[in-house]
Formats: sequence, structure tokens, C-alpha cells
Amino acid sequence: METYAQIQCPFCGHSFELAVDASLTSQRFTTDCENCCRPFQVSVECEEGEILSLDVQSD
Repeated sequence: METYAQIQCPFCGHSFELAVDASLTSQRFTTDCENCCRPFQVSVECEEGEILSLDVQSD
């Protein structure tokens, strides 16, 4: 089940939507900023198809 979350790049501050697989209860992955292209870590906790928490961190 895919859902979308609004996130903000920890480097340049650009906000954009990120697709998240809400069928997984816990996940951690790397994605690139749509604006500055720098990679950063995203940690997501989900339950019953909903995002409970989402954390963005630079490496």
C-alpha cells in the first residue's frame, strides 16, 4: 500500500512528496533530494497502512 508524505531535505530545505510503502511496519532507506540531489536517510514506522512516524537525517 503506497502512501505519500511531505518531507524536507536536511541539506537545502526543499520540500517534496515521497512515496512510502505503508504495508511495511518499519523501514529505513536512502533517497536523493529532488532539488540538490544529495542523498539522505529516511526512517519510517507504519501501522495498518498509515505512517506513524517519519524521520529524515543527513549521513
